[in-house]
Amino acid sequence: MLLEASVANYLSFAEKQVFSLVANSGKEHETLNVTEVKANRKHRVLKSALIYGANSSGKSNFLMALVAMRHLVVHSATKQRGNKLGLTPFRLDANLRNAPSEFEVQFIAAGVRYQYGFSASSTRIHDEWLFAFPKGQAQQWFQRAWDESNQEHVWKFGNHLQGEKTLWQKTTRENALFLSTAVQLNSQQLQPIFDWFSESLQFIGIGGTPPHFTANMVQKGNKEKVLKFMQAADINLSDILVESTPLEESFPEDMPQKLRDIILQDSKQQEVLTVKTQRLDNTKQPVEFSFEEESDGTQKLFGLIGPWLDVLDNGLVLFVDELNNSLHTHLVGLLLQLFHNPEANPHNAQLIFTTHDTNQLSQEIFRRDQVWFCEKDKQQATKLYPLTDFSARKGRENLEAAYLSGRYGAVPFVKDII
Repeated sequence: MLLEASVANYLSFAEKQVFSLVANSGKEHETLNVTEVKANRKHRVLKSALIYGANSSGKSNFLMALVAMRHLVVHSATKQRGNKLGLTPFRLDANLRNAPSEFEVQFIAAGVRYQYGFSASSTRIHDEWLFAFPKGQAQQWFQRAWDESNQEHVWKFGNHLQGEKTLWQKTTRENALFLSTAVQLNSQQLQPIFDWFSESLQFIGIGGTPPHFTANMVQKGNKEKVLKFMQAADINLSDILVESTPLEESFPEDMPQKLRDIILQDSKQQEVLTVKTQRLDNTKQPVEFSFEEESDGTQKLFGLIGPWLDVLDNGLVLFVDELNNSLHTHLVGLLLQLFHNPEANPHNAQLIFTTHDTNQLSQEIFRRDQVWFCEKDKQQATKLYPLTDFSARKGRENLEAAYLSGRYGAVPFVKDII
């Protein structure tokens, strides 16, 4: 489970901004929105959080920071020497423009709390560190720090990290993370940390997800679960049909054979899935519709169902950008209920999403420590802060009205153009 994430000097973030999913001492929605996770001691962790803010305030950039962090953990060990890392610092401050970006997370994996982070520029990893808390006290497993004067890294290893540390250090390129390199060279001790990044962190962008994941679920025997979900959302489908066609058969007849071979070799999916829906007419006879004939909201919801159920089934951490996009506020509420319901979410999956839908900004749905805001300061840098920074009255204050009135900031200042 994710406990905390921070980012500094990346995209619209200048100074370090910290986002937390650790529940405070409040007891609102205790049995639904909070879970206890044991990692040496019990941690009270929030199952969800939502982030509000004006357009261009940096909400999406926060999610992109975690996407960038995950990408480097998963892929940096396979990069060639000299390959760029694709990181963009805060460019509106001359002192930060050429400084490294910094990322850090605290999380629980396999019953152990970890604190892992790194700083990096577009050309190299500058610093990297990992602390573990298997018995409560911090154990430094490794740390590397860039020595600018000598143009080299200074390394420190703790006694608790086992394995071929010298080999892993020598093999780690300047544009690769030590964590990624060590796991590639069979470090079993670091594998759960790598797996948490590669498997537990899931992201859905503004455009939603294509229907293939959900279509695969239907094909593999989960049709009833998907159909039940759609019907619960008041989409009256009587059936969902998925047809499979070999990828090669979908190519144009005049496509050159060499191009066919390249696509077939590079493609992870060797078949094309076609989704069709059925509804009953006034005589109770099924009528078939193509997926493209369905509304944007129905298409987006269908695409969401597969990843949504997968996250809940496996206790993953899901980030969604603009969850309300193309979805009615009641459907968003339905999706949220699944994370807050212990029966639907038995493995403590977490949801973090950005939104403009103020209908969800209610103390009847969320605790005050679950609500966050993004706002840009005078230097156009993003500030990320929680509702708990304000004295919102427990159970009484109308959060939606207070937010729209500008009490918490994070709303656009609209000027008269006439």
